[in-house]
Amino acid sequence: MKKIVDEFLDLVKQRNSGEPEFLQAVEEVAETVIPYIVQHDIYYGKNVLLRMVEPERTISFRVCWVDDSGEIQVNRGYRIQMNSAIGPYKGGLRFHPTVNMSILKFLAFEQVFKNSLTTLPMGGGKGGSDFDPKGKSDNEIMRFCHAFMGELFRHIGPNTDVPAGDIGVGAREIGFLFGMYKKLRNEFTGVLTGKGITWGGSLIRPEATGYGNVYFAQNMLEVKGDSFEGKNVAVSGSGNVAQYAAEKVLQLGGKVLTLSDSGGYIYDKEGIDAEKLAFVMNLKNVKRGRISEYIETYSNATYVEGKTPWEVKCDIALPCATQNELNEQDANTLVKNGCICVSEGANMPSTKEAITVFHKAKILFAPGKASNAGGVATSGLEMTQNSLRFKWSREEVDNKLKEIMSNIHDSCIEYGKDDDGYIDYVRGANIAGFVKVADAMLAQGIV
Repeated sequence: MKKIVDEFLDLVKQRNSGEPEFLQAVEEVAETVIPYIVQHDIYYGKNVLLRMVEPERTISFRVCWVDDSGEIQVNRGYRIQMNSAIGPYKGGLRFHPTVNMSILKFLAFEQVFKNSLTTLPMGGGKGGSDFDPKGKSDNEIMRFCHAFMGELFRHIGPNTDVPAGDIGVGAREIGFLFGMYKKLRNEFTGVLTGKGITWGGSLIRPEATGYGNVYFAQNMLEVKGDSFEGKNVAVSGSGNVAQYAAEKVLQLGGKVLTLSDSGGYIYDKEGIDAEKLAFVMNLKNVKRGRISEYIETYSNATYVEGKTPWEVKCDIALPCATQNELNEQDANTLVKNGCICVSEGANMPSTKEAITVFHKAKILFAPGKASNAGGVATSGLEMTQNSLRFKWSREEVDNKLKEIMSNIHDSCIEYGKDDDGYIDYVRGANIAGFVKVADAMLAQGIV
């Protein structure tokens, strides 16, 4: 089996050299899915996984825009249309200096499995630009977004490709992007998700990824007869996902000890309660400040510069920042300190070595393609509401989100439960996501 996996990975590496993030994502899937393929004649010999790792379409384009000083700036724009076997391409747009082809292909590949797990009819895609919104004025961001959409609009549509937000792309950016799309196409359609509530957006969408991550962790804990009640929780990040993950933890009776950003993390041993969380939301969303400013208001807290929060003793860890933020050493520290559950809110925040540590220790571990699928699931619900020209209540959307996360959890158990009762959620998520897409691809022939 190892030989078959290695031969597959060698071929993928030859075709995608210099793309470490993408190769990491493919390797993690291949190691669990290929043994399943070999055992099932319907897939074996059809090169289904090889077809899945090759994007159906890769789009790259130049984005020229004018800054406030009148100088013309040039950025790169991308859209990876990975797989449309079960529905139109669906996935976020990321605006960040680190954006490149490798990162977007990894995100698009993960998105295929994530969208499949939701059971909603959505294919996988991802896109973005190396543009950095930080430090830019609203007018500069508007001009960039309009220029970006000036090229992207020809490649997307409500039944073709439906982008959403991601890092660096929030409600403001979605508004600018949608405005230009509407002008260029002269139509009002649900081509972007994450829209404002007054013009086609869905209630719960901003909260969905963070809420969904906690709902998934709650499902894992319930399998063990446990809950968030009274648990100490370490959360990384301080953006949208981290904020709402922390909010839901508080609602379920947990105690949030940490939040972070690229500069470091804060540790509040008294707990980040609802009032303190509201302060963080205003700090990050309105003032666009740094998490270190927290200790200026709450002096009993500690700020640790240049580190992630995984050295803090906790019962549950929710990595909600970025890829590969939690390494092998961090994993060993968490396990040593008694952590019983890790649920990924970001995309691939744990390294391969860290995941091995969690599995060896037999603790609960949820991969992002399953546990952070709440965001895209609610985007799918937004697409449905747009098609119906209808809006569900907050309670209705939240209940649908809970149900989707519970169904994803059940799928992971179906394909990931070992003979000894331990649930390998990584294997479960990979195989469950693969089966739905692979079946659709086989049914549609070689296209």
